[in-house]
Order: sequence, then C-alpha cells, then structure tokens
Amino acid sequence: MPLLRFHAVQRHIDSHKVGVLGFSAGGYLVAEISTNFGRRVYTPVDAADKESSRPDFATPIYPGHLVTVDGKLNPNVPVSSKTPPTFLVQAEDDDVDGVHQSLVYYTALAKARVPAEMHLYEHGGHAFGLRRTKFPITDWPQLAQVWLRTIGILQE
Repeated sequence: MPLLRFHAVQRHIDSHKVGVLGFSAGGYLVAEISTNFGRRVYTPVDAADKESSRPDFATPIYPGHLVTVDGKLNPNVPVSSKTPPTFLVQAEDDDVDGVHQSLVYYTALAKARVPAEMHLYEHGGHAFGLRRTKFPITDWPQLAQVWLRTIGILQE
C-alpha cells in the first residue's frame, strides 16, 4: 500500500483513493490490511515507507477466515473506528465461507461505527467472482461502483 501511494502520481492515481478488493481468502487479507495498517512488520528503509498503509476503502467479497470456531470475530482483524469504509458481498448458499463470515465482520464494523454496506444474496454459492450468472448476485459490481461514488472515490 505505501509503495502504491508513493508511486501514485506516476501511475495517474489519486493517492487518497487507494483501496483493496479480495475474494475468499483474499477477502480475509482485505480485512487484515484494513484493521492492521498501523502495524509495520519491517523497519522503514525509504520515503515510500512513510506513506500510509491504511486503505481508503475495502471490498472483501465472500471473505473467509473472519470467524473463529466459537463464532467470534478473528482476533487478527481488530476492527476499530479507523477501519476504512467497507463494502461486503456474500451469498447465503456459500458452503465454503458461509454467510456468518460477513455477518460477524459487518456487526463489528457497525459497532465501531465504520461506514459499511453489505449485500447478501440468496444464491451465488462460493467463487462467483465477476463472472456472469443467472442470479441477481451477478450485478454486485454495479452496486460497488455506486457505493464508490457515494463515498467519494469515483466521480459521477
């Protein structure tokens, strides 16, 4: 994240509009960077390391590994009021990373008063990604786009 911010101008990116998106285990990584951005795992070595590690928005899609075996939020994703705005999508018939993953995470976001939007769909299973299906879940990218406009990341 800091490296991307450091080189944002060269890549024609607004360094204050950098976010993360991940699916399944990648959704867990989205939650992890969104909640642990203040913890550096190495000694800073250059100017890029002075940039923020906090994403400006997060989109964990059918995230996994967010809930412990006793049904609580994974302690490795300590949600706080500094967690970035988050957009969640999950299918209720996901038999790999069940809907409970998103529900527990969303509840923690709401408790911390983090702006969050969650979309649950009856059908879609796991790994629907960006491919077209016959189910309404297919349209989640358009909803994400509207949300990104709503929080000021994308322009009209």
